[in-house]
Amino acid sequence: MTQLDVRPRVGDTVSGVAEGDVRGKGLGKGSVGLVGSAVIGISTVAPVYCLTSTLGSTAGEVGVQMPAVFLAGFLPMLLVAFAYRELNKAMPDCGTSFTWTVKAFGPRIGWMCGWGLVIATIIVLSNLAGVATSYFWLLAGEITGNASIAALDDNKLVHIATCLTLIAAATAISYRGMTATKGVQYTLVGLQLAVLAIFVAMAFQKASAGSFDTGLDFSWSWMNPFAVESMAAFTAGLSLSIFMYWGWDACLATNEETTGSAKTPGRASLIAMVVLVGSYLATGIAAQMAVGSGAAGLGLGNPETSDNVFAALAGPVMGPMLGILLFVAVLASATASLQTTFIPVARTVLAMSTYEALPPSYAKVHERFKTPGRATVMAGVATGVFYTVMTLVSENVLTDTIFALGLMICFYYSLTAFACAWYFRGELRRSARDLFFKGVFPVLGGLLLAAVFCKTLIDMWNPSYGSGSTVLGVGSVFVIGVGLLALGLVIMIVTERRSPAFFRGEVLTKSTPALVVED
Repeated sequence: MTQLDVRPRVGDTVSGVAEGDVRGKGLGKGSVGLVGSAVIGISTVAPVYCLTSTLGSTAGEVGVQMPAVFLAGFLPMLLVAFAYRELNKAMPDCGTSFTWTVKAFGPRIGWMCGWGLVIATIIVLSNLAGVATSYFWLLAGEITGNASIAALDDNKLVHIATCLTLIAAATAISYRGMTATKGVQYTLVGLQLAVLAIFVAMAFQKASAGSFDTGLDFSWSWMNPFAVESMAAFTAGLSLSIFMYWGWDACLATNEETTGSAKTPGRASLIAMVVLVGSYLATGIAAQMAVGSGAAGLGLGNPETSDNVFAALAGPVMGPMLGILLFVAVLASATASLQTTFIPVARTVLAMSTYEALPPSYAKVHERFKTPGRATVMAGVATGVFYTVMTLVSENVLTDTIFALGLMICFYYSLTAFACAWYFRGELRRSARDLFFKGVFPVLGGLLLAAVFCKTLIDMWNPSYGSGSTVLGVGSVFVIGVGLLALGLVIMIVTERRSPAFFRGEVLTKSTPALVVED
């Protein structure tokens, strides 16, 4: 596996490139088009997995206002997506949030923003691998009709071994480049969206036939977020909703490998967002009409089934034969996302290393596959080690780590949104478009996510948040969330001693010229 060191020097350019070409780090240029980029964004979010794991929890928090909360969660993400689009037009760089916040706010804030993205991705990769493992054995049990096979997932050693195998396979596919990634993703994303459409259609059919006693008639009041009973319930539901949209920015992480790198990734991210919100609203409304949002029976808010809604609804809504397809779709969703989620973390690490914010070895790109090979392998190893250690220590700790994920998401998304407004502050008076898309919308999105960050931080202090575990009387979710951010500070201080030039602002500044690649 040959690695090619392509670290450029600041100011290096090559001739024969069109305006809008991107910073050259050795990645495979032109490997992804508009559709492929949008598919990667949808896949990273994993809509079917997100729905089965959060549909019930959201209904349990906000009741029939669940569709309204889906829309409320979409709003800050859409506003932040505008910030990503504008920043990508000006600076199409695979480092995305890291590169842009460094240029706007300086090396230290930018480094911490990059850390937030990296650690959030490692957490979600471990969770996706765990979910894919559980559904693998559950599906095997359903197909064979053998409960003892499904029960193998409860065997900790079997579960960990299967999980590590899936992580290794996903790492290998990502390592081989965007062409291999696209081929797998078209199939897996197409499968999960098709099965989801069948579920929605059959749920509407069951609702119209009144098949379940807990079903509800549709009401436009479901779209009113102000009808949620309390601010605490709304915030909890909004936090879950924001998690359901996280990952669309993977479209931007492939900007150096996308045709039309200055515009295509931004357009792809907006397409992905529209597909996601449409899927969530259709599924949420159909399921709520079919079985209701209450805590009894098949109701979405039933605490016994809310953490895995599709496992409970597959048979009753789709029947025993088609119901198996829903299990396949969840497995495909988690597996697809596991593979594509390596994209943003590996490319962020590549960019950080290229700009001397991390050790130079991670700036090496595979000569044949044109991927950040070493960074991809590092992400896979880190995910495997993280999941294994957390599982062996305590499943409560693993659960609380996942709850802390929302803190990281709000942290780096809000920083990126604010970076957009600050970077373009001199252009905001040029036109109404610049004012809104480069200033007003990003700031609003950043403020909304910052508010969720602060509220979540306060809620995490309570030991009842998450698994209920405590550390010296403080909620373990708070300790884990704040501890991971503090760990980033420690690593940054150590890195600063080894790479002082970056932290002195000598490597990457607002005026750093683009490093471009040949066509």
